[in-house]
Amino acid sequence: MLHSNERIIKHKVGLLNLADELGNISKACKVMGVSRDTFYRYKEAVNGGGVKALLDKSRRVPNPKNRVDPAVESAVVDYAIEQPAHGQVRVSNELRKRGVFVSPSGVRSIWLRNDLANFKQRLKALEAKVAEEGIILTESQVQALERKKQDDEACGEIETIHPGYLGSQDTFYVGTFKGVGRVYQQTYVDTYSKVAHCKLYTTKTPITAADLLNDRVLPFYAAQALPVLRILTDRGTEYCGTVERHDYQLYLALNEIEHTKAKARHPQTNGICERFHKTILQEFYQPGLRRKIYSTLEELQKDLDDWLVYYNNERTHQGKMCCGRTPMETLTDGKSIWQEKFIN
Repeated sequence: MLHSNERIIKHKVGLLNLADELGNISKACKVMGVSRDTFYRYKEAVNGGGVKALLDKSRRVPNPKNRVDPAVESAVVDYAIEQPAHGQVRVSNELRKRGVFVSPSGVRSIWLRNDLANFKQRLKALEAKVAEEGIILTESQVQALERKKQDDEACGEIETIHPGYLGSQDTFYVGTFKGVGRVYQQTYVDTYSKVAHCKLYTTKTPITAADLLNDRVLPFYAAQALPVLRILTDRGTEYCGTVERHDYQLYLALNEIEHTKAKARHPQTNGICERFHKTILQEFYQPGLRRKIYSTLEELQKDLDDWLVYYNNERTHQGKMCCGRTPMETLTDGKSIWQEKFIN
């Protein structure tokens, strides 16, 4: 493949050669799609400096006077790390109090040059400085980092350190069955290992949401000698309400489990359960409901439990932590991380 400069020269020289061959400049310009003025400019350039003179030259000449003073640039970069949540107008105003004069657009230009253009980039720079220098964070910096953490979790960017660190719970509407009515599935997926627990109900209420944890989830993690520290849910009525009058919230409080809620009007943010629901729909419900007619909830629950044994123990998972292992293999391997954390 020709270098871009070579292509440019070939095109321009081709115009000059075509004009010589045809003996007609106007016709050559028409064929090549350029004006006669352009032809004469190329011709004059070749006569004065040879073929190399046909190279495009940048008209942009740096103007040192337009560059921001290094001290000002340094002040803007330092302030971005000091107060990552402040916008460019506020940065300009706050720096003016310190005797540093830079316009909001000047702040923006400096941010762009230093990869600080948005809030996430400035937080990333703050995190890097904390890791590198071990600085003590101010209250506003701590609040900014906490806000980022909550927004990341709300938007599906899950921080998960070991099995039991964060579980994802959601309600899945299975369908309406003759003689049974509407059937809902309460789903719990460990975000680290992807081990899943499911139970079927004919209603979706705070009681059913808490029952899944009480009947399946907490006994399982107790048997594995692992804690359940936090649970991420959407903002459905079965998960959210006043602690004193809401069975699910009360259950979490009694078991000292922290509750994280997904961002409002962003149903895709509880992404781990969403992906699991797609898997269970395609691999269990759609084939199973074609092979068999279920007349009771217990019958469907039994087959669901059998499939979950396969999913957790035999089906390999390609998630970030699993890397081709089964969910139970990932959970077993991840226990050591919790044990080291607990012992230390």
